[in-house]
Formats: sequence, C-alpha cells, structure tokens
Amino acid sequence: MMSPNITEETFSSLADQWSRLQHVRWGSIFALPAWLQVWWQEYSPEACPSLLAVRQDEELLGIAPFLIAEEKASFLCSTDVCDYLDFVIAPGQERGFFIALLDHLKERSVKQLDLGAVRPESSALKSLVPIAGERGCPVKSEQEDVSVELDLPDTWDEYLELLEAKQRHELKRKLRRLSAEGSVVYRSVSMLDELNGCMDSFLTMFTESRRDKAAFLTARRESFFRSLVSGTAQIGIARFGILELDGVTAAMLLYFVYGDRVYLYNSGYEPRYESLSVGLICKALCIKDSIEKGFKVFDFLKGNETYKYHLGGKEVPLYRCQITIQ
Repeated sequence: MMSPNITEETFSSLADQWSRLQHVRWGSIFALPAWLQVWWQEYSPEACPSLLAVRQDEELLGIAPFLIAEEKASFLCSTDVCDYLDFVIAPGQERGFFIALLDHLKERSVKQLDLGAVRPESSALKSLVPIAGERGCPVKSEQEDVSVELDLPDTWDEYLELLEAKQRHELKRKLRRLSAEGSVVYRSVSMLDELNGCMDSFLTMFTESRRDKAAFLTARRESFFRSLVSGTAQIGIARFGILELDGVTAAMLLYFVYGDRVYLYNSGYEPRYESLSVGLICKALCIKDSIEKGFKVFDFLKGNETYKYHLGGKEVPLYRCQITIQ
C-alpha cells in the first residue's frame, strides 16, 4: 500500500467535498467550509491558512483546517466566534490520518500544535493525543471553558418534566404572564432574503439588551455576523427565531441547524419587554420548536450563563490541547 498523500486544499475544493462526501464526519458547524471561509475573509490573520487533506489511494481520510505561523499550527478560526473545533475525519480512519498528519507537520518543521477549544469526544483528544503519546510527543491538555447542551426528548411535556420543579414552575408562570399581555407568536425564518432583512433588527436588540454584548460587537464582528448569516444561509443552516407580542418583535435568536443538532449562537431582546422575560421565553419556544421538528440536541454553546441551566442544559468541558511534535 502506498503512503497517504497530503494536499493543500482551497475553500472551494473543501466546499465541493462537503457536498459530495457524505461518509466524512464534519463534526459541528464550526468545521464546515462555509463557516471557515467567512471567518478567513473577515479576519485574515497573519498566519497562513493550510487546509490539509489526507488521502489514501484517492480516498479522503480527513482534513486538518490549520493556521500555521512559524513553527506553530492551530485550528483555523478563533474561539471568540467559533465555540469548539476539531478535525474532519472519515469514520475508522483516525489512526492513518493522524500518523500521516504528524509526519507531514514534522517535515514542515512545525514543532507545536495548539488546539482549542475541543470537546471530550473530539478526535483531537480521543485519537490524536494517544497517537502523539506513542510517538513520544509531550502532550498538555487542560480544561479552559464549558459548553452547555440539552438532550431533547420527544415531546414538550417530557421536556418540562426534565426541568427542576422550581424552574418548570417559573417557566410556566412566565409563559402564562406573557400570554396575558397579548398574542404570542414564535416563528423561525430561514430564507436568505428574510434572514438579511432581519439582520439590522437582530443587531440592534443584541447590543441594546446587554452592555457586554454592545462592547463585544466591534465593527469587525458585526461584519463577520452579517457575512456568516449570508454564507450559511446558502447551505441551508442559518435561522432567526423571532418572538412576537401582538405582532411586534420582542426577542430574536440567531441559531443554526446541522445534522440532529440546533446551535443557539446569539440572542437579543427589546429592552422595554425585559420585565416579561421575553429573552428566556424566546429560547424556550425555540426548544419547543426544535422538539417538534425532531432535533435531538439543543446546543447552548460555550459559556456558563445561568439561563442555560434553568432551561435544562448540562455542562460539557472544553479543553485546550498542546502537543510538541518530535
């Protein structure tokens, strides 16, 4: 058998493979070519993108979307807008992929892999770390954050029963109180023209609902958000969830759907409705909508905000993994 072949891919060639190669595990939304390309176009760091594809006899084993600067390689993306990352690997090909990748990086004089944030079940932790250890490569892995997610049951009633009694009572009370104020409608939009039409309203609510979000939304991040919604709408994964009270938008969510998961990316609400808990209710109704549409996991993503736990979320640790290549 010939040794694996490693090639430098482009964002266009990755996008073509994403649409054709269903056997490859693309993991999360943050590994998708559309997401990575938007990030690169908006941020363009000094490090060079190196989209490494490993093939054995023309069969794709996996992809390493890297930034390489001097002697260090890291995942292409940044943790302020990409919550967790991983390699893209065909099932069962982890060992061949990582051995070839480590050999290639050593030949390129890359001495340090700095990978974060990665989940416990990531191929980086489950496969790469043991293989690096076998080769005598020093490995350092430390928890640096948490993500929060919820396994979705089959029905809304089952979901309510999953909540702690106090939180179940509070959610029902908030829903009744909002309904007493007027007609409550939750809807989701996914078409490109609708998404673009909602963008200004969402960004206004995003910055007005919390001071820290206003500070977070720099001009660069706003441009990234706008490009991200347009880019991911073209592959059908972007959504705005909208909560209306008597026909007036009271809260909005930016989220993504991929595989059996819903990814809650960001949110905002109209400050004059704050006393009615419209931000929390909008998220709860998005969970209800996700259950009804058959999704299996509601991913609140990175951060330990209290509302995530009140809505039934459970922590998933996120790690930073550093490997010295020898």
